[in-house]
Amino acid sequence: MIFVPSLNHGGVDVRSIRARDARPLRTLLKDNRSWLEKWEATIPGYPELPPVGDIIRSLLRLARQNQAAPFIIEHDGEVVGQITVSGLSFGSLSSGSIGYWISEDRAGRGITPTAVALVIDWCFTGLGIHRIEICIRPENVSSLRIVRKLGMRYEGLRRRYIHIGGDWRDHFCFAVTIDEAPGGLLARLTRGTANESLADIPEVDLVAARTPIL
Repeated sequence: MIFVPSLNHGGVDVRSIRARDARPLRTLLKDNRSWLEKWEATIPGYPELPPVGDIIRSLLRLARQNQAAPFIIEHDGEVVGQITVSGLSFGSLSSGSIGYWISEDRAGRGITPTAVALVIDWCFTGLGIHRIEICIRPENVSSLRIVRKLGMRYEGLRRRYIHIGGDWRDHFCFAVTIDEAPGGLLARLTRGTANESLADIPEVDLVAARTPIL
């Protein structure tokens, strides 16, 4: 089982998700419905997502199976979002993928990039993971700014990659390996030393993302 620690920096805390988080998360998701639904992964054939309690139980089960590391994001002691490392693989691949969301009233305050940096650094040093990726919809300008701030490297366009809002959506993929961040992403973020140009998306992919697959 993956032990999910508590991590913190500058008023931002990330900790293991718990069953009792269902109530505050349910309220947060309801209050931020219009803000989150355009980025929220859906399940083909199902009009609604499972209840929050069921999602938490599923995440905890995956943690017990060493397949995921689910965190709650807190800011100044208040639950404001959630972040999960999923698709964890060890051995010769040694990688994982990060997904996250935050309430609208806390966006733009540097909370999410700090939380993501904390978790990626822990994946490298605590789990021994070699590579972490983040996949982002081309329209999600806020998340695209986050990977730039962290100096993550653009890897390519994944066509019709994740089911969101009733259809399969294109995503841009960004990654970082432990070799590319010897001092950690949090240090890079706080010092403002990230090479943001690594996240530049070539024009050919920008055009492709605007062109539907026929």
